[in-house]
Amino acid sequence: MTNSQHKENTNRHDDGFSLVELLVVLAIIGLIAGLALPQVLRYLGTARTGTAQTQIKSIESAMELYFIDNGQYPSDQTGLLDLEQAPTGASNWNGPYLKNAGNLKDPWGKPYLYKADENSSSFKVSSLGRDGKLGGTGEDQDVSN
Repeated sequence: MTNSQHKENTNRHDDGFSLVELLVVLAIIGLIAGLALPQVLRYLGTARTGTAQTQIKSIESAMELYFIDNGQYPSDQTGLLDLEQAPTGASNWNGPYLKNAGNLKDPWGKPYLYKADENSSSFKVSSLGRDGKLGGTGEDQDVSN
């Protein structure tokens, strides 16, 4: 075998990856993704629930400022919108207490639920979680103040 023929033979084997090598690499990547993806999705769900809790605390703070100025919390009829726009007859309103309160959505894209008691001396702000139904666990759990 001449020197040029030997170079030609060795170069042919170094030209790229074989199909088997590519399949092994793809299988390894698939295995790693299959193990890591559920953990990543669990963290995403926990982050959304945490975000809802943080947003509800912000709404609570705005409600407390509203209460200090007006002596009561907004009614069920007007709800969170009163934090953004002065309700009729609110002479001490000093807002806006929370920008875009009327359009505020939970991390799952649903509006927050607001419920004041009969004499507007307390309130509840809640999100029904990912499923939009009462109860649930994980990402489907209800979050409220």
